[in-house]
Amino acid sequence: MTIAPERPKLRPPTEKAPPAPGPERRRTTGSTRASDVYALLGAAAASLALTWLLFARLLPFSGAVGFVIVAYVLFLGLYALLVSFDEDGPAVRDRIAGVVVRSLGLLLLVVLVFVVAFTLWEGREALVHLNFFTEDMSLAGPLEPLDVGGILHAVVGTLEQVGIALALTVPTGIVCAVFLNEVPGPFARLVRTVVEAMTALPSIVAGLFIYATVILALGTERSGLAASLALSVMMLPIIIRASDVVIRLVPGTLREASYAMGSSRWRTVWHVVLPTARSGLTTAVILGTARGVGETSPVLLTAGFTAELNALPTSGAQVSLPLATFELVKSPEPNMIARGFGTAAVLMLLVLLLFVLARIAGGRGPGQLTKRQERRRALASRQDAARWVSTARNAPGSGAGNVPSLAAAGTAAPTPGPAGSTAPADRSVPPRSTP
Repeated sequence: MTIAPERPKLRPPTEKAPPAPGPERRRTTGSTRASDVYALLGAAAASLALTWLLFARLLPFSGAVGFVIVAYVLFLGLYALLVSFDEDGPAVRDRIAGVVVRSLGLLLLVVLVFVVAFTLWEGREALVHLNFFTEDMSLAGPLEPLDVGGILHAVVGTLEQVGIALALTVPTGIVCAVFLNEVPGPFARLVRTVVEAMTALPSIVAGLFIYATVILALGTERSGLAASLALSVMMLPIIIRASDVVIRLVPGTLREASYAMGSSRWRTVWHVVLPTARSGLTTAVILGTARGVGETSPVLLTAGFTAELNALPTSGAQVSLPLATFELVKSPEPNMIARGFGTAAVLMLLVLLLFVLARIAGGRGPGQLTKRQERRRALASRQDAARWVSTARNAPGSGAGNVPSLAAAGTAAPTPGPAGSTAPADRSVPPRSTP
């Protein structure tokens, strides 16, 4: 019998190791194609051309507003027609909705830029003078040049009135919002209904209320304090309503975890609910401030009007920036109108400054602490550790020598043993013997 020769074993070819995976590439949920851009530009150009043809050649139409409205309606129709060549019905409706939403956002941005730019441009002649910020209007008449007089009295009045109003409304509004969420019941529902109704309260009604109750009934004179009370009536429901919505968004599991650790309702609200809603509460304060800082009629009814500086809010007439703007632009003199627009520009800058300060104060997240808060937390931790050691030493049945210090307690680090187990580093305890 012959033995067949052994065949050589076939070895697979050597394969190179796969390359190491790189960082994951970010995926985009949407993409812009060239056809989409062409459809958008083509619809815009065609709508402008057709609108010009209608207004200039075919129909007796005129006016910039009408031209823009007709061009926009034609743009939407032509854009839907061009998109329908490549997409089906739902996609066409989605594109049209996206165009409408972006158009509205662009319109609001254009209006905002126009208002700010127009105010700054009209008040440019007054803003370049330093005396506009350092003097009042006591020595400036309607025919005086712009290098005489200023709005210092209005700036001081606005800061004092808004500051007093914030001191009254911020703690009151936040406490009321906490009550509405933490103490539910029939009375809380009644308060919420009243607050929602007061958000639409006309400003003149708030001014008349303070004028009737504080000035006429109590016999006090018109002053910046009375104007602050009128502004507080306007700001309080806005702050309460916005804070109520923000506190509702705090997860209930955070409250449950705090209660499970033995915290009281007050400590839970102070250390869990309010820090979690800090950013939203800041937004609520900003909304309330924006409502009160621009009011004119309540200040006119309760504080009167004056051209002199009055830094005492408890007595005497006091003017604010909105009221000064209203009085200045009524004059037919160009210099007074320029002062009015300059006052409006200063008011916008003041609101922007208050907004930035509020964001700096309350823009941190729930887990972010300032350096001062971190130092206080570290100090509180050391005090708790020292109190624990003192309590353990003074416990009945324990000797002072049997309680190790914190440093000794923290040095016993576990060492790895066989099979991944850990054994204490202190070898002074003899192992237990087995029979």
